[in-house]
Amino acid sequence: MTEAITVQALTVRYPRRPKPVLRDVSFTVPSGRRVLLLGPSGCGKSTLALTLTGLIPHHIFARVYGSVRVLGHDPQALGPGRMAVHAGLLLQDPEASFATLIVEDEVAFGLENLAIPPEAMPPRIEAALRQVDMWTYRHHPLNDLSGGQKQRVALAALLAMHPPVLILDEPTALLDPEGTRTFFRTLATLQGHTWLLIEHKVEAALPLVDEVILLNQDGSLLAHGAPEPTLRRHLDAALDAGIWLPAYLDPRASWRATFTTSLRINPPAVQLRGVSFRYHPQGPWILRDIDLTIPQGDFLALLGPNGAGKTTLARLMIHLGLQPTTGHVLLFGDPVEHLPRAAITRRAGFVFQNPEHQFVTERVWDEVAYSLRAHGWPEERVRERVNELLERFGLAEWADMNPFRLSQGQKRRLSVATMLALAPRLLILDEPTFGQSRNTAYALMDHLWRLNQEEGVTIVMITHNQRLTRQYARHVAVLKNGHLAFHGTVDEALKQGWLNPAA
Repeated sequence: MTEAITVQALTVRYPRRPKPVLRDVSFTVPSGRRVLLLGPSGCGKSTLALTLTGLIPHHIFARVYGSVRVLGHDPQALGPGRMAVHAGLLLQDPEASFATLIVEDEVAFGLENLAIPPEAMPPRIEAALRQVDMWTYRHHPLNDLSGGQKQRVALAALLAMHPPVLILDEPTALLDPEGTRTFFRTLATLQGHTWLLIEHKVEAALPLVDEVILLNQDGSLLAHGAPEPTLRRHLDAALDAGIWLPAYLDPRASWRATFTTSLRINPPAVQLRGVSFRYHPQGPWILRDIDLTIPQGDFLALLGPNGAGKTTLARLMIHLGLQPTTGHVLLFGDPVEHLPRAAITRRAGFVFQNPEHQFVTERVWDEVAYSLRAHGWPEERVRERVNELLERFGLAEWADMNPFRLSQGQKRRLSVATMLALAPRLLILDEPTFGQSRNTAYALMDHLWRLNQEEGVTIVMITHNQRLTRQYARHVAVLKNGHLAFHGTVDEALKQGWLNPAA
């Protein structure tokens, strides 16, 4: 069997980073094998993907030492354009790769760049879209698709170029559970490809793969072999490294937080009364007739499929660029639309799903300091608070780094730290553990739980992570088709099937 991927003594170092992000990594992947690459946030998984496709060092500068070959080709020599016919890269966020507006045009775009004759394109476009079950959507605008559908279109655009090797960098990171299942079912039907799949949703991915590669936090190779034996043999090391494991292998998966206080007499942090919302007077309703009260001190998980209106509802809670079409929102007893923005930011913080959307400086340290300075804190207190938060979230080493150069997990931790700077009474987080390793996700959740229990901070967490919901939340609210389908305790959600007890 020929080797599809050969990596020998690979070390990758970024400018201004004190240590290599990948360190002396060696492995081979035979043609046709499906490999799951696991490792904690910041260990170099995405860097490896970018190196295998030639984006490093051609588009993203880094020093590369050692040898990398994909089907015998050197990505550093060929560059990403010529490597595209050998290895296709699918990113976490499909919109980051879209270059057109219509599904069919997006699949054609890559073929045009490869100078495929026009008469040869239609059958390749149709075959690729049928492979991912998106042929009937070929004339649809990309903006009208769900997150899962967009990711399948991005996969079709790769498949149309016929690359023998597929490198998939957390392709389900932004998908809800149903979108994840559909995407993996699609992936399982593909024949004749070599995969390298980077994924935190290990339970869903394991049945699809032939091998696993485990990386340590320092970017070195921990293990490589058959999935189940390798994970069991290196269980302690994998847990220490922060690698997500199936619930049946993770001793912490059965743990649940305990809540010692009652919320019955607590006044509301947020009240939504008959809230409906749509973006345009004649547009579709995004939310309909939402009645929801969140008491002060609650820890609420807000669940629902992509497009259900979760982020819209959260933004309405604090008047973040939106206000209800009908109905009213009260924030700590006051109509939110009558509160000055400065008063809202002192009471509530909002952590965006995409961390980059809230970055406003070019330095990690300044990012955390920004809101403190804007509210007139003395510089000495700013220094103390910033340094405390950077240490707490494991970012002190990157204090001088540009926020946009951090790993996805590090960006997420930075976005949470910036919103905690002013010690808000309400913290709303949109997918806070997206892109996090097991250890950093649990560390973040432990911190949120302590804020909730010890300081009384009300937490509203939008998430698809049912395991962390089951473990940390006190209440669950589920949105479906713009309506509030369920609101109750975690135990009630488990009994009624809104949560998976095996997650």
